[in-house]
Amino acid sequence: MHIIPRSLEKELLTMTQHFQVVGVIGQRQVGKTTLVKSIMNKLPKNVVYLDLERPSDRLKLDDAELFLSQQKEKTVIIDEVQHKRDLFPLLRALVDQTNEPGQFIILGSASPDLIRDSSESLAGRIAYLKLTPFSIPEISKHLSQSQLWMRGGFPLAALASSDEVWAQWTDNFIRTYLERDLPMLGLRVEPPTLERFWRILAHLSSHILNMAELAKSLGLTSPPIKRYLDFMENAFLIKRLYSFSWNIKKRLVKSPKVYLTDTGLMHRLLNITDFDDLSGHPSIGNSWETFAVNQILSVNADRLTPYFYRTQHQAEIDLVLTKGFYPKAAIEIKYSNAPALSKGNYQAIDDIGAPINFVITPSSDDYLFKEHIRICSLEAFIQKYLGKI
Repeated sequence: MHIIPRSLEKELLTMTQHFQVVGVIGQRQVGKTTLVKSIMNKLPKNVVYLDLERPSDRLKLDDAELFLSQQKEKTVIIDEVQHKRDLFPLLRALVDQTNEPGQFIILGSASPDLIRDSSESLAGRIAYLKLTPFSIPEISKHLSQSQLWMRGGFPLAALASSDEVWAQWTDNFIRTYLERDLPMLGLRVEPPTLERFWRILAHLSSHILNMAELAKSLGLTSPPIKRYLDFMENAFLIKRLYSFSWNIKKRLVKSPKVYLTDTGLMHRLLNITDFDDLSGHPSIGNSWETFAVNQILSVNADRLTPYFYRTQHQAEIDLVLTKGFYPKAAIEIKYSNAPALSKGNYQAIDDIGAPINFVITPSSDDYLFKEHIRICSLEAFIQKYLGKI
């Protein structure tokens, strides 16, 4: 398979020059190993690579202090580090002996909160970079926007040789998460229950969460539902957006919106098999919003903080990008190339008071619709405007 350069590569190399430990986090199969292997020959030191899913590499760390103390002149890459969380205090001791940058690169399939020892043990010594599924700028020379939307951005899924291969890969991915990965991270739930929960979230993607209804549909109470949501978010399988409320004296909807972080997974959980299926599916608008939000957040890379906005009087906007406490842009996402804004959209734009507002479509022309409101395609927004906000 052709290796697609990732936009995170340059930042990863820079971080290894400034931090003793660099953590690359993201879902399984999102391309972390490929990314790190692509920079190995660009690092100033020789490299030792350990994959903790391989028994032979785990065996080397049976006496981790002895093995790692012999690698002081090298950069040690530890893949799937969540398999050995007790390493982190040792890594701290080792990096403090030399205090040199680029001593370790660790790769993990869960957030620092879920691999909690890393953030506590290595505070001030580690920089985290999050690798997301493919973004439009990374993949546009190889896949159309529609293909990326339909298949999602996991490399082996996006670049599959056929829809059948894509569906099989994605089904296997979902099964592995249910039966192995989430339990290994500490989510002890029967796989059928967890699968139903994930499928319900696929139907709810881009909706405001109603915890009571979600709990009722699974025959559970709200506390376990909240725990499942926390785990899914810490495993990068969902993203919650919260309501923007800074200095706005309105009765706001307080519950978060939930998004699956990959539309390929969303489509398989909804039993969608190809683009024709998607085109006729009742969730197509929700899927398009999910795709657009994921793409924007992927390229934005935490530079701006995302929220949504909705009041109890139906003023609403899909995405508010803020810097500090200040709204920089309000964005409405429409699955139409001739979008119409509602009264509630205009009210939200007035409430928020961002200097510029966008209506994002699949492939419309790029033009100023009203003063401070621009209509453009998702690709135009990402390539031309997002970096300037």
